[in-house]
Amino acid sequence: MASALKTIAVLTSGGDAPGMNAAIRAVVREGIANGCKVKGIRRGYAGLLQEEIVDMDAHSVSDIISRGGTILQTARCLEFMQEEYQKKAADICRKHGIEGVVVIGGDGSYKGAMNLVKHGINTVALPGTIDLDIGCTDYTIGFDTAVNTAMEAIDKVRDTSTSHERCSIIEVMGRGAGYIALWCGIANGAEDVLLPETYDYDEQALVNHIIESRKRGKQHHIIVNAEGIGHSTSMAKRIEAATGIETRATILGHMQRGGSPTAKDRVYASTMGAIAADLLAEGKTNQVISHRGGKFVYDDIETALAMKKELDPYQVKICRDLGNAYYKV
Repeated sequence: MASALKTIAVLTSGGDAPGMNAAIRAVVREGIANGCKVKGIRRGYAGLLQEEIVDMDAHSVSDIISRGGTILQTARCLEFMQEEYQKKAADICRKHGIEGVVVIGGDGSYKGAMNLVKHGINTVALPGTIDLDIGCTDYTIGFDTAVNTAMEAIDKVRDTSTSHERCSIIEVMGRGAGYIALWCGIANGAEDVLLPETYDYDEQALVNHIIESRKRGKQHHIIVNAEGIGHSTSMAKRIEAATGIETRATILGHMQRGGSPTAKDRVYASTMGAIAADLLAEGKTNQVISHRGGKFVYDDIETALAMKKELDPYQVKICRDLGNAYYKV
């Protein structure tokens, strides 16, 4: 299509997520197909303020679709919350001929994109976070890979936990949201899953469940603990003291952010990146791309930020039922 904009740029902001590179590649190549020049902004909004801006072409994004992380790197930028730095960023965009920016990140990155719009720069945002905690979308770039990484790690911990007849607490990421923990709880068949949204902090009930399971002949006990609850190491010590069963804590940490993205993260991120480039080519701005109800859709940023999201109560129920977990919904 003939583009309404001559030059666009792409940046990644906040935490990295597998699939960001697929999205960057799609923005660059679809932008070129639309007749745009495309630039990359390194290190997110912090890099924009430092004018870390590079020209990109089709070769710039060759062989990156299978790589985790982000080739543009990322950073958090508290300065960008201030009006003077928002205006400075918009002026820098104009200095480099940038008329539109694709922002890949989470809710905080969306707010930054909205502030660029306020100062005259067209923006389209993509949901890049492993946490799946963005209200407007059923899918976020990197979640599928992160869940698969955690699932495979928990399977391995279960093997050794069974060999030693241990209780294992495995802490997964997600900040204040329990989506990774919930999905792993179902996928790994965990005996207990501790979610920030539902956990009542009744540790005695957890201890009782472990003891009862051991009496029934269970050789291991897997507890998936969400990052939003945390304190897995101290919890393991308390449980071991209360049950007499050797208990170990494993914190998976940032391994969940890395690794080659799954097919779903590559395809969905590529589709979202291409849609973003097309929207900018059409002259649209202040938009967030989402996957909702089985379709790729877009909303204005204010509407997207106002949308709320909760764990699927039926998934929470079956996680409890299928794993015989103790916690109450």
